[in-house]
Amino acid sequence: MRTGQLLSLAWRESRFARRRLFLFLSAISLGVAALVAVQGFASNMQREVWNQARSMLGADLQLSSREPFGPLSEEVLDSIVQSGVDVARVTSFASMARHPGSGATRLVQVRAAEPGFPFYGTIETAPAGRWQTLHDGRNVVVDPALMVALGAEVGDSLAIGAARFAIAGELRRLPGDVEVASSFAPRVFIPAEHLDDTELLGFGARVEYEAFLRIPDPALAEAIDDDYRPIWRAERVRARTLEDQQERMDEALGSLAGYLGLVGVFALLLGGIGVASAMSAYMARKADGIAVLRCIGATSRQVFGVYLVQAAAMGLAGAAVGVILGGIVQWSLPRMLAGLLPVDVQIRLDGIAVLTGLLVGTWAAVVFAVLPLLQVRSVSPLSALRRTVEPLRVPARDPLRWAAWAALILSVLLLIMYQTREVDVGLSVAAGIGGTLLVLWLAAGGVTRLLRRSPRGRLPYTLRQGIANLHRPGNQTATVVLALGFGVFLIATLVLTQANILRPLMVDTEARGNLIFFDVQADQVETVERMLGERRLPLVQSVALVSMRVAAVKGEPTERFTGTREELEALEEAEDDQRGPRGWAVRREYRSTYRDTLTASEELVAGSWWGAEPGAEGAPYEVSLELDVAEELEVEIGDRIDWDVQGVHVPTVVTSFRTVDWARLEPNFFAVFEPAALSRAPQMWILLAWAEDPEMRAIIQRDVVSTFPNVSAIDLTLVQRALDDVVGRVSLVVRFLAAFSVATGFIVLLGAVSTGRLQRIRESVLLKTLGATRRQIVSILLTEYALLGVLAVAVGLGLSLVAGWALARFLFDVPFAAEALPLGILAMAIAVLSAVIGISASREVFRSTPMEALREE
Repeated sequence: MRTGQLLSLAWRESRFARRRLFLFLSAISLGVAALVAVQGFASNMQREVWNQARSMLGADLQLSSREPFGPLSEEVLDSIVQSGVDVARVTSFASMARHPGSGATRLVQVRAAEPGFPFYGTIETAPAGRWQTLHDGRNVVVDPALMVALGAEVGDSLAIGAARFAIAGELRRLPGDVEVASSFAPRVFIPAEHLDDTELLGFGARVEYEAFLRIPDPALAEAIDDDYRPIWRAERVRARTLEDQQERMDEALGSLAGYLGLVGVFALLLGGIGVASAMSAYMARKADGIAVLRCIGATSRQVFGVYLVQAAAMGLAGAAVGVILGGIVQWSLPRMLAGLLPVDVQIRLDGIAVLTGLLVGTWAAVVFAVLPLLQVRSVSPLSALRRTVEPLRVPARDPLRWAAWAALILSVLLLIMYQTREVDVGLSVAAGIGGTLLVLWLAAGGVTRLLRRSPRGRLPYTLRQGIANLHRPGNQTATVVLALGFGVFLIATLVLTQANILRPLMVDTEARGNLIFFDVQADQVETVERMLGERRLPLVQSVALVSMRVAAVKGEPTERFTGTREELEALEEAEDDQRGPRGWAVRREYRSTYRDTLTASEELVAGSWWGAEPGAEGAPYEVSLELDVAEELEVEIGDRIDWDVQGVHVPTVVTSFRTVDWARLEPNFFAVFEPAALSRAPQMWILLAWAEDPEMRAIIQRDVVSTFPNVSAIDLTLVQRALDDVVGRVSLVVRFLAAFSVATGFIVLLGAVSTGRLQRIRESVLLKTLGATRRQIVSILLTEYALLGVLAVAVGLGLSLVAGWALARFLFDVPFAAEALPLGILAMAIAVLSAVIGISASREVFRSTPMEALREE
């Protein structure tokens, strides 16, 4: 049989089954739609990142440091300026902004910018053009969120520290801006020349110093970074080039797109399960047709080719529909992620995403259809004509069947690894999917056997018959539970994970506090505490903060980078040969505290806490380290660490390790010292208070900031609201894509109803002949589909509880608790929809008469 004849025969033979085949293979289209939407969106994001990278960075090279640039760095910058490179500096710090008219206050991120910043990109304001007038006087340009919080308008006065500024305009667009960041601390841009007027850069202030460089030849930015890297590292200056910016954004956005795409893969795999089930039932119904083809001389290979062509054609059609649907869905993703993306994503259909969707969708349909299609090779005319619906038998040991299984498993692995871009992650995800599907399959089989053996004599007839339908020959229980249960598992796991991540951040008890005052100087603590007491606001915690750096670990100095530029370059080249701890734990600035006791967010895991009596005179002080930082520093109990506390040498010995719950919105520390070590050191304080009334929180913030402009305050309920918003937006996208899996499950359910159409018509005709009413038949089918939905929901929810616990325990390290209300709503909705869809798809069964059933034969 030539290829043309094979295609023609496949077309003619499918005339009476195209709608039924397409119903099952349309499940492929949902997975393809999710894949195309995510891949196309990721491609558009990547394109915009590369197009907007220079605008996002605002320069060709950015330098930043937590402390003023050192003398060598300043010398380098001076020489760079003399060579024709433009430099603009920005100084950033957190402070309180106050509206003198209303007295309202808000924590803000102040950015004092020099003229010229940014060198690339356009800052849009309302009214338009106000950024260009920022340096014409004592003006500020602020986030709209601040205007709303303070009830301010353009032209009003704004107090920042000891200075007063006029609000010149609102920020409408800032290149590289993540809009949701303003929910935590709205930005306020002031002219750098008026920075000193605020009087806020005193002791203890946390400041970020940045220098933005515009280089006539942008290609020289990498060379400049390479030349001066020893100096940058010596003086703790971080450098970022245009290439760094692009790579960093590519990695972050690529990971997001990869994991979102996995949800599409899940839907595609569920669609494949539906295809396998459909083709198995389809082959059973086509036994007579296959026998006829064999009788007129067709070989088993040719018959196999006919039905494989049908499966491929339907797969291609389903993939094409998925590509169209994915293109539509792609337009909605930027709107769902609005405020979370640093670039403006211009959506357009991506050719590679379209081609990938078509190929993956078609291949998925074929590879899942091959296993049931292999049954046609064992069909003989005589054996096929003996039965009508009985499943076809295949040899127990069939090399081609094993090869088909291998191709299927390998295809799934490659698809998952393609999405995750990492082999180990791909294998882990594949193992998780396989384990989940195995448990669903085992649960479906176990329940089926249990129902078959369970006594049902006292149950009403319609209930008994509906239960019997779950284990009758040719039932679709396992297929529907696999597809629908996996979709429930995905969405329920997302609900549980989001709830458990956010729960530790909830500010709902007086013991935790909901208002933090920081940068409080030592001589201001008593006054602030008195102001809280006068308003009957409980003081939950009062914590001293002391700034320091690690000077030496186990006798090895960490300040190795000193000297001339030539000496620094020599040290840079020899760095790989040096031993001892390195990394963030050595380079960072620590803000530590001292106290006698542990807090509720800490747990002692090794060593012992110091006693009330101070140690021997001249002996090193005792310090307790957080476990992760201790591992980074490579220290054990009893090792010595020397600290540089603002120029004073403080020797310590490690006496204990702690674990810290960093998710709790309260002061936590890497290093805690015994009081004798730091009690006389220059320090500032953090005060944690509780104020239930929002109006009282606003009043006390206003009063404290008016009295001490250097003090800043954080209303933790606002932080919690912002966190809820961020997590909620991301979860919305993931749930939206996960809904494709649930929809796939319902399509498989529809297909199961369609596949058993003839058998159900025969059953209904027999029941009507025996006297059953239409209501009884509806009750039987309602019982069957409701039980299918309940079974899928029960197994899916059970698996989600296990997965949610594992994610909370091992990945996010937060306490686990089940969310009864949202899970209950989800379970009820899926069970009801399962019953409604099953009944709706069975309308033909209700209308059938005995004569119509005979005509079907």
